[in-house]
Amino acid sequence: MKNKKKCSLKFIFFIEPLSMLTKQSLFCNRSHLKFNFLHMNIKETGWETLLKEEFEKSYFKSIKAQLKESDEKIYPKNDDIFAAFELCPLHKTKVIILGQDPYHKPHEAMGLSFSVPNHVKVPPSLRNIFKEIHTDLNISPSAHGDLRPWAKQGVLLLNSILTVEHKKPASHKKLGWQIFTDTCIELIGQKKKGLVFMLWGNYAKGKAALLNSNDHLILEASHPSPLARGAFFGCKHFSQANRYLRSNGMEEIDWSLPQLQLF
Repeated sequence: MKNKKKCSLKFIFFIEPLSMLTKQSLFCNRSHLKFNFLHMNIKETGWETLLKEEFEKSYFKSIKAQLKESDEKIYPKNDDIFAAFELCPLHKTKVIILGQDPYHKPHEAMGLSFSVPNHVKVPPSLRNIFKEIHTDLNISPSAHGDLRPWAKQGVLLLNSILTVEHKKPASHKKLGWQIFTDTCIELIGQKKKGLVFMLWGNYAKGKAALLNSNDHLILEASHPSPLARGAFFGCKHFSQANRYLRSNGMEEIDWSLPQLQLF
């Protein structure tokens, strides 16, 4: 009996401190990811230097405070909020495709406009984008919707609003993200020349006012959503973009997507 008591005491003594440490560790890691990562993930991409003043402004601090205080489930996950900037460094950026806000269902949003992880069914708007690429460039539609290969070639897949609440589209439209992304569009338009901006739908078209059309190619079309009743088809934005890039001495975008392993 004595041996059993000793064994039991040792077991309790071992588990309790581990549980406390684990809770503290998880709390610290969550806090770190939620706030400090906003700068860390884009530190070596050139974006932090371009946007550093925005990070210190009151509206941006307000965004962080509101995210911290929210009890809602928010997409995308913390370390994907700035994925568009992380995957597409400033010096490589040559095409900008503007979306509105992230997908609002579980496992869909990944911080890139129109893109979904490779195990998620391709959404209707992205499916129509693939159809247009097929018609325009004779590239077979991809079986998956992971657009990271585009981002790594220099396509900035930027949503105007960078976060959203679970199953509540446009729920963060008043959070302040548009101030940040509008400034981003303006600054990149001023810093670089010869960029291609693809603006689909009235919301995105409104961002043309932030740009100098003499310095860039601004392509406008209806939104690829099925709700637009096919008005997006025939815009030929992808071939136009590549011709413009070639004419300005830049490498064109390979709009095909490699077959990825599905999990």
